[in-house]
Formats: sequence, structure tokens, C-alpha cells
Amino acid sequence: MFPPIETSSEKPEKTAPPGDPRDQRVGIAIVGVGRISVNEVLPAFAHSKHCKPVVLVSGDRAKALKIAKQYDIPESAVLDYRDYDKLAQMPAVEGVYIALPNSMHAEYTIRAARAGKHVLCEKPMANTVAECEQMIDACRQAGRKLMIAYRRQYSPLDRALLKMIREGRFGPLREFISVNSQNMGDPQHWRLKRALAGGGALPDVGLYCINEARFLSGEEPVDVIGNTWSTPGDARFEEVEEHCQFILRFPSGFTASCSTGYSSHKSQMFRLNADTAWAEMSPAYAYEGNKLRISRQVEGKEHTAELQIEEGNQFARELDHFAQCVRKNQEPHTPGEEGLQDQRVIEAIYASARSGKSVKLSPPSGKTRGPEPESESTGNLAGP
Repeated sequence: MFPPIETSSEKPEKTAPPGDPRDQRVGIAIVGVGRISVNEVLPAFAHSKHCKPVVLVSGDRAKALKIAKQYDIPESAVLDYRDYDKLAQMPAVEGVYIALPNSMHAEYTIRAARAGKHVLCEKPMANTVAECEQMIDACRQAGRKLMIAYRRQYSPLDRALLKMIREGRFGPLREFISVNSQNMGDPQHWRLKRALAGGGALPDVGLYCINEARFLSGEEPVDVIGNTWSTPGDARFEEVEEHCQFILRFPSGFTASCSTGYSSHKSQMFRLNADTAWAEMSPAYAYEGNKLRISRQVEGKEHTAELQIEEGNQFARELDHFAQCVRKNQEPHTPGEEGLQDQRVIEAIYASARSGKSVKLSPPSGKTRGPEPESESTGNLAGP
């Protein structure tokens, strides 16, 4: 730590301690070298303290070799999907990060577990509840960790809001209102193919609304009502829904009213209304640039303020949590059960949309989340 050079009126300077030496970091195989891997996950290793990329698995060898050179990954560690099971003979790989189309999550998670590797899988966890359960069972039987990449649950901004809720600073929660939409352009993109994606806007971007409502409230929905709609003749939505609106009702009376779509200009926000205050994040759910405002009455006047909390790199945070769980043999904060519960909610929303009636949900059979993430010097994951 450096001695202070500014007065006590200034924000304290933070110097993060060094990360683990490279030979002590958890080696990760990146499975799928698409947009999220190339644009977000691989660059995040520069901010990670406990992980390193050691293998790439891709069906496009030329692309993967070009990327491997950027991250000092040898050509021998660039695998085709046909060679995936060779991971079992690669001790440098302790975990895999699965960034494949949704329909492939179950197969490659199960095969990774059988190869003796821990798994960090992108969301949505899978296309069906049955697949989620198979993934959980395979990792449990192999004695491997299974974590779902809910990066927002590791964000200091979200964790600060959660801490205030738990401290009772808002009073009882009343309702959650959220929109998450984007405008898809390519009709041939895999996210618009039901067999690959499992659905349209709901499992892709609507999932964020579901998980945020569950995460902040600490409750599980008891019934849902949903509606889906697509523009006739739009080639993008021949197989999957264009829009989905849904309402979740929770045991305390708390409700979540959400809208998600694939044909609107990007809009990401939520408003959490409570007894004595409201909190609003807009943008919300984004990789960076999220902003949190809180409004309450102070001395007879309405006071609204934006919280100045640096989020850092969200992908590095979840990677490091995964690595810590591997090293310390701890359950991840967002295990397979968390992804399974969201998939149960998604299937209930679709069932409601088909029937035109509300659908009841039974409580999950056990906990859906593991222990709280540990604090890191790059920011307090548990909240300020």
C-alpha cells in the first residue's frame, strides 16, 4: 500500500494486491470461441487474480489459433469439439467455461464432469428442466463443481443494493418492474433457432429480469402468468417468440412485472419499489456502465442520489469466484440449482402463455444458492 498523498476529504486511493503467480492459477478451458468468449471472457483474464486460460475448444481452428497466439496458448492446446474428451488427459485444465449455444450446455457439461473438470456454464443453464437436472447429477456424481455464470450476482452494485435491502433500509419490498430488450437483426442467428436456443427473448434476455427479482427479494415465485407474441411474417421470429411479458407473484405479496423483447431498441432497466424508498438501475444488466439511483424522503424532502460504486470487470469477478471455489473446495454462490430454478420459472411462463391461465410453482426442493461470495480487494463483493 502506498502512503496517502491527498487530504482526507478525497476518495481514498486503492491499490489491489497482486494476483496469484501464474503457476498457481486455476487453468480454464474456454469451450466455444464466439462473441462472449472473444469480446468479454478472454479479455477478463487480464483482470483476474486466480485464473488463466490454458485451452481453447472451437470448431473453427483458424480462428482459434489466431486467438490462442494473443493469450500465449500453445497450438497443441487448441482442440476441436471432436477432441473434447482429451481434456481428461490435460492436467493443466482444472475447469471449463462453457460458452456454447444453449442446447449444447448439457452435453458439454456432462462430458466435462466425466473428464474430471469443474464447470462454469453460461446462462441460461440449458433448454429444459430435465437437462438442468442431468447436469447437476453428473457434476455431483463426479465430485466436480457446477457454477452458472450469473455475473450480476457478483457485481458490487447489485450486492450493495442487496445489502441495503437486507438491512431493512427500504422497508418491505412491494414490486419489481423491469424491461430487458434488444433488436435482433440476423434471422439465421442461433438465438433465433428454437432447437439451439430453446426459445426467444425470454430465456436469453428475459432471464435477467427473473433472476434479479429472485436475487433481490430472496423469495421464490409461487405463481406466474405470461404472454408471448410475434409479428406475423417477420422471418426472425418464425421459430421463437419476439416479445414476452410476465408477472411473478411471491409468497410475501411482492410481485415482478417484466417485459422482454427482440425487436426493440436496447433497453435495460429495473425499478424496485419498497415501503420507504425506491431503487432504480438504468442501465441495468449491462457488462459495464450500470447506474443505481435511490430515492427516499429526507427531512421532509424527496432525496434522490446515484450511488458511485465501481463494478470492475464482472466476468473477472465470476471467474475468480469459480477459481476460489475450486481451490477451497467450496460450493459456488450460483450453483446448478440456481440455473435450474430459473428454468422452472421459464417453463411455467411458457405454459401460462400457451394456456392463457396462471401457473402455480412449487417451492424448490432445497437451496438454490451457495454461500455469499468472499470480498476481494478489487471491491467488496458482499457490499459496502
